[in-house]
Amino acid sequence: MLNTLIVGASGYAGVELATYLNRHPHMNITALAVSAQSPDAGKLLSDLHPQLKGILDLPLQPLSQAADFADKVDVVFLATAHEVSHDLAPEFLSAGCVVFDLSGAFRVNDENFYTEYYGFSHQHQAWLDKAVYGLAEWRHKDLKEAQLIAVPGCYPTASQLALKPLVEAGLLNEAQWPVINATSGVSGAGRKASLGTSFCEVSLQPYGIFNHRHQPEIVAHLGMPVIFTPHLGNFPRGILATITCRLNAGVGHEDVAQAFLQAYQDKPLVRLYDKGVPALKSVVGLPFCDIGFAVKGEHLIVVAAEDNLLKGASSQAVQCLNIRFGFPETLSLI
Repeated sequence: MLNTLIVGASGYAGVELATYLNRHPHMNITALAVSAQSPDAGKLLSDLHPQLKGILDLPLQPLSQAADFADKVDVVFLATAHEVSHDLAPEFLSAGCVVFDLSGAFRVNDENFYTEYYGFSHQHQAWLDKAVYGLAEWRHKDLKEAQLIAVPGCYPTASQLALKPLVEAGLLNEAQWPVINATSGVSGAGRKASLGTSFCEVSLQPYGIFNHRHQPEIVAHLGMPVIFTPHLGNFPRGILATITCRLNAGVGHEDVAQAFLQAYQDKPLVRLYDKGVPALKSVVGLPFCDIGFAVKGEHLIVVAAEDNLLKGASSQAVQCLNIRFGFPETLSLI
């Protein structure tokens, strides 16, 4: 039995993590924590999220420093702001904990990336060098040895799962960059109230055009340039990514289908569509990424759908946990 701590447990991804880990037969939730300044400190998680009443009635303990918990736990999940993860992760790692970080603090091994896109100077190059990017279907071997797992962003997960089989198989004409148009529900902005993400204020709208931090994350791990435009939609959760590509001459539908099958036939949390393309309703509340595509001539459109809080965050973190410790990959997820 592994003792675990969830920091940032009151947020949308944090409560999903707590739900999965609470029913995981090899995990014991030792504590749920929030920042010492959080208005949620001292409350029960089930008071904030009533669906957990009688299931997970643990208090949200204030966390001032990692040392308060580091010697009591084996595994730490950080569902925290990027700057907070940047500071906390090395302290837990130094204490010997295995850390799963859901923020962007260790996703890209480039100090300049953090200055430009996250607004802080990264101070832990040694841990950036050691961090394993937790795109679970593609980093299985590396995850088994990792102490620090940087769980990918929600948009990058859907985008890379849709594109990596095509890149690896050499099917894409690299003269035309893949164009990713992806729409997320408002839960991707977090639980903290904001006028800009208020459900009544949100309309379907692109944002972060040419400067969203997930674009360089995708490029860094995909290995080819892309154009990425995120959109915010007035629905609670889920991501739908529609990706337009150009195929190399002579590549057809069967080649694309074979590339996806080769990549994911033994990956239980990616579901491939033989016909048609996925919709959000197929994945919301579930730990899957669903992928479908269509080919016309040299043009390819791939559609990927996932729940941004699950495959785009918490369920992928638990999937990485299962791989890391040798448990069945879908344990507690399905």
